[in-house]
Amino acid sequence: MAADVISFARGAPSADILPHELVREAASKALADDWERALSYGTGRGHPELAAWIAALHDVAPEQVMVTNGSMEAAALLFQHFLEPGDRVIVEQPTYDRTLLLLRRRGVELVPVPLEADGVDVDALERALGEGPVKLAHLITNFHNPAGCTLSLEKRERVAALAAEHDFTVFEDDPYRLIRFEGAELPTILSLAEEGRVIHASSFSKTVSPGVRIGYLAGAAEPIATLAKRANETYISPSMIAESIVYELCRSGGLERNVEVVRAALKERRDALVAALGEHFPDADFVVPGGGYFLWVTLADDVDTVALLAEATKAGAPFVAGPDFLIEGGRSSLRFSFASVPTERIAEGVARIAKSREQFVAPTAA
Repeated sequence: MAADVISFARGAPSADILPHELVREAASKALADDWERALSYGTGRGHPELAAWIAALHDVAPEQVMVTNGSMEAAALLFQHFLEPGDRVIVEQPTYDRTLLLLRRRGVELVPVPLEADGVDVDALERALGEGPVKLAHLITNFHNPAGCTLSLEKRERVAALAAEHDFTVFEDDPYRLIRFEGAELPTILSLAEEGRVIHASSFSKTVSPGVRIGYLAGAAEPIATLAKRANETYISPSMIAESIVYELCRSGGLERNVEVVRAALKERRDALVAALGEHFPDADFVVPGGGYFLWVTLADDVDTVALLAEATKAGAPFVAGPDFLIEGGRSSLRFSFASVPTERIAEGVARIAKSREQFVAPTAA
């Protein structure tokens, strides 16, 4: 592999846009003002003031929120509590690969529903609901990982209505909601649906840093209380020192300031990636994401992105091949993470992948 790797594979921001100074200041303040709580055990519900701040963000009661060790642990807790082997679970195609891994381990029946440019195909979702009872539908509503699309308002309203009509729970997976580059903020499905139909998950990994490992769940009070009890029995409480730092950032306005910095940096990177794809992959089909970290590209049917990945990795420009995100298929698709690559390196990285692709294209006859 080339020594100067330009990796589009990792769903994490590059170090140059991590808010180390803001976090250092918040840690100092938290330890000065509330060191005893920061250094002690909490409860399964997490830091009470942080939970209350999150509750206000979503216009719900504090008892409807629990803080977790990242949103992936929140998902694992939810799946363990709500799902039994054989339950039918709607999953978008493509979807986040680690969610697929957790659900497969749970032994559920995965029911794939395709994505469109404005989010999940709700007609296909409704057909799947007509084929048998569904326990849970996992939907990534904003700036989808990996597809980049955002669920439209009309579709959010339809999903909320279908959840009531067909008696299933929506797991609204929404870690990228605040990383918006343009367009109006859309209401969450949590805010549109009947109480008890939606459990909403998000994370501070994208707005503060992956290293804080603080996520949360918001939903009806009863399931949240049950999940918080399970959390307390499993790991006592999320990290109180990390929660104290995040709460100080939220309380002081540091989070809001950092989100503005991250939005500007990632929008610039997205624009650079779109331009580079236009130059080097004119046949690429993709949705331009309005925020988030990712762009999903589908190439011509004769391109095998698994084979292309092997060559691109040798050239020092890895990505993630499409099949990782689907139950089946995805051979000609790939995911770019633009969050992990500084703007000035994006064009070179895409050029390396384009050059790697040339090795699979048969020369034309003279």
